[in-house]
Amino acid sequence: MPAGTLPVGGGLLVLGLSAYVFLAVSARAVGPVRFASLSVLWVLVYTAGPGLFLPLEQETGRAVAARRARGLGGRPVLARAAALGSCLLAALVLAALVARRPLLRHLFDDDGLLLAGLLLSIVGLGGASLYRGALAGTGRFARYGGQLAIEGCLRLVGCGLLAAASVNAAGPYGLLVGLAPILAVALTMRSPRSLLEPGPPASWAEMSGALALLLVGSVLSQALVNAGPVLVKVLATDAEQRVAGQFLAGLIVARVPLFLFTAVQAALLPGLAALASAGRHQELRARLRRMSVMVALIGVIGSVGAFALGPLVVRIFFGAAFGLGRLDLLYLAAASAAYMLALVWAQGLIALRGHRLAALGWLIGVAVHLSVTATTAGLLPRVEFGFLAGTTSAAGAMLLLLAGRTARPSLEPADPNGHNPASVGLEW
Repeated sequence: MPAGTLPVGGGLLVLGLSAYVFLAVSARAVGPVRFASLSVLWVLVYTAGPGLFLPLEQETGRAVAARRARGLGGRPVLARAAALGSCLLAALVLAALVARRPLLRHLFDDDGLLLAGLLLSIVGLGGASLYRGALAGTGRFARYGGQLAIEGCLRLVGCGLLAAASVNAAGPYGLLVGLAPILAVALTMRSPRSLLEPGPPASWAEMSGALALLLVGSVLSQALVNAGPVLVKVLATDAEQRVAGQFLAGLIVARVPLFLFTAVQAALLPGLAALASAGRHQELRARLRRMSVMVALIGVIGSVGAFALGPLVVRIFFGAAFGLGRLDLLYLAAASAAYMLALVWAQGLIALRGHRLAALGWLIGVAVHLSVTATTAGLLPRVEFGFLAGTTSAAGAMLLLLAGRTARPSLEPADPNGHNPASVGLEW
């Protein structure tokens, strides 16, 4: 595993356990119908977060790690990233406010607290992503994991207080979703001067072009992995609204390996970028191969576990009202396994400056997902088959694109400091 996986994994373990407790307690408190709206907020938050702010974290970490490998200070890069992140945050908040009426009517059942939770989440996740990118780029993974753990603990405490007060409305739980990341950032963020050394000025071209491409790719990747609950909510008839909450409960259990893989992903890209920047191409190739094998094994184990034990785990965590079949859970787990492989190969493309290729791979996956969903019958089968076909297509596309990228030198120009980390001639 990449250096930093274990401390990040420890923080994610706390964050993940708190998330499962939060979702299990809130689902039991509000019931399947109201939980459908809360589940949509949960998915939107972790689409708006990873989908829109993870590129900021990834590109900040990549740029800082690349400068660090060459002995250059990364503070100018962080300043550029902060300016771009502020613009992105303002645009997202404005867009949510403009779309508040359809959001309330179609997704949040006219609960204003759920909309407030979405707005607060955008602010908190934006600040957290920028800071985590700087931490990953400088190798401070213990502090990275600590921030994740604090966010989880805050959410866990708040959920316990709401449950003790017998709160059975979705709104207060949704508000807690947004408050936890803001409080975690406020409690853990330190001055950039104590984090990064000064260095040569960073031009806008050093980050903005790559960040825009990363944003496109990340939005597509998160749309691919998180579209299911939203599609079930939108496509369900009035009599099937209960299924939306049941679907998210099953998806949460089936995606346990994917959640844990986030610890590896956070440390993978800075390491790959540093290897590419230092010209250590053979090590980069070997690391990608090891990660591919490890993720494939985890995916197989997770799929078998979801089929064998998934229904029992769903009942234990969420109650009998949230039951989902073995085949449903198998499809969701297999799709998550394919998505993890696509993530590994996408990180390889990004480290080699193949941002456009990574975005293309995700676009192919989304297109296949929507096509299969639109042409398949049955509420759950159409979404599940679409998810599986989309992630499998994305993984296959990423592998082919990565093979082509590593088989020939890059034609992209050098970066502003005269270094071209993408000029590699690897063989897959």
